[in-house]
Amino acid sequence: MDDDVSATIRRLMAQEHALRDREAQSHHGEPEQLASIEVQLDQCWDLLRQRRALRESGQDASTAHARPEAVVEHYLQ
Repeated sequence: MDDDVSATIRRLMAQEHALRDREAQSHHGEPEQLASIEVQLDQCWDLLRQRRALRESGQDASTAHARPEAVVEHYLQ
């Protein structure tokens, strides 16, 4: 499962970099698509952290789940 999440992170990062490169070259971005990718990345990183924490505490990492945008985007608030 961690490998799947890591692969998703790599794919999303490649998409994010491609969008940022296009924006830099054309000065026209795709802010909605970029924002969506950023949220998905945050969710994936959060899921990996959950899985690692569960494993480290001797629990079943497969019980971790992707949390909604409202949770992962507002940790500091």
